Amino acid sequence: MEWYYALMFLLGMILFFMFLGIPVALAFIAANMIGATYFMGGSGDLLRQMSRGIGQLTNNALPTVTTFNLMPVPMFLLMGEIFFHTGLANKMFSAVDKLMGKIPGRLSFVTVAGGTAFATLSGSSMGSTALLGSLMVPEMEKRGYKKHMAIGPILGTGGLAMLIPPSALAVL
Repeated sequence: MEWYYALMFLLGMILFFMFLGIPVALAFIAANMIGATYFMGGSGDLLRQMSRGIGQLTNNALPTVTTFNLMPVPMFLLMGEIFFHTGLANKMFSAVDKLMGKIPGRLSFVTVAGGTAFATLSGSSMGSTALLGSLMVPEMEKRGYKKHMAIGPILGTGGLAMLIPPSALAVL
């Protein structure tokens, strides 16, 4: 059997389950279980086929879950949340704001400079963007920035986190 038959089968199953209103995670799990039963089960009665297919699925999933290679990624996100809820991020951005002085449009520069500093600490693009979005967008709107002008530097700086070590991309 060609690989694109399996791809069409799995994508069709996922889309079918999603059209039924099943959440995405459960749709993926169900499609993987049905695909493992169908493609890896071999021949025989349905119970034996399901046993082999699901057994292969669990044998492949267990080592993936028990390795610690990806452990830093949620820790980067957790660090961003801790920075936000403890007020440390506010202090960092106000320090960068004072260093900038009286530059016109300085809040955009503060966002980029502070976001770069946070990116060196966290290493996560998602964590950096989430922190900057929740912290800087209300402040920029309060100072008269339009929403689309406030989001621009945040999105630009969010992409820097994967380039500055230690990054989640370097972990992978």
